[in-house]
Amino acid sequence: MNDRTFFEESAYNTGRRLIAGVDEAGRGPLAGPVTAAACILPRGLQIEGIDDSKKLTPEKREELYHVLTTHPDIHYGIGVLESVVIDKINILQATLRAMALAVNALDFEPDYLLIDGNHLPPTHIAAKAVIKGDSRSLSIGAASIIAKHHRDILMKQLHEQYPHYGFDRHKGYGTKRHVEALRAYGPCPIHRTSFEPVRSLTCSSESVIKPSQPN
Repeated sequence: MNDRTFFEESAYNTGRRLIAGVDEAGRGPLAGPVTAAACILPRGLQIEGIDDSKKLTPEKREELYHVLTTHPDIHYGIGVLESVVIDKINILQATLRAMALAVNALDFEPDYLLIDGNHLPPTHIAAKAVIKGDSRSLSIGAASIIAKHHRDILMKQLHEQYPHYGFDRHKGYGTKRHVEALRAYGPCPIHRTSFEPVRSLTCSSESVIKPSQPN
């Protein structure tokens, strides 16, 4: 047992058999969905490079995403909640709900969950919250990579609809370019109106950018 499989092996040793790591991406951005992933790795499988997705280059994340989502013995599920839901129920509750959706999307129901952070999603499955779990647990790290890269794909697609903001580059985070675009064009339908400075700009903006139409 190595440090990255401590939580998994501890669960196996109590009789658990299907253990899913769960993580999210997109809690902090001003726009776009929050995305969660659940990932079940076979016991003993080692994939070099799995770590907290934030520590990896986009190229490495994409490479590992492909490995994780095409491996015949790895099972994963993805949950996505749009900005309109985030604004209604707050980002924490939206994150936990996205995690529950990701678990429900798995091919097999796990009998134990390892959750990144210090809150548990609404599920009947036994679970443990692991602070900084994406760098401490192999299965949570795998889930973090899937969630992050999947969200990046979604944001690149949304960039095609709303090209004014540069979503393909900053993925909805509050970069200088993004905030400048917000001030120039006002918020668009995927911006989180419960987040500042979007809230203030929504109140003062007379028009909202509409999706670009395909040629």
